[in-house]
Amino acid sequence: MEATNPEQFFLSVEQVATRYGVSTDSIWRWRSKGSFPAPVRIGDRSTRWRLSDLLEYEETLQACFAMDAGFSFS
Repeated sequence: MEATNPEQFFLSVEQVATRYGVSTDSIWRWRSKGSFPAPVRIGDRSTRWRLSDLLEYEETLQACFAMDAGFSFS
């Protein structure tokens, strides 16, 4: 079985909001503050997020939470 590449998957703002349990307005607000990955434009009127960008963002958040909790990665 071939491994699935997250770089090939794109999520709509609704799917991203569902993933994080927030509203679509929250996703756009996070993005405007610069604290969330940028979407990519697909065509003239479609905006999507790469799953790979979201997974990377989540890893960064986990590292931040671990450091705040006093965990060491060394």
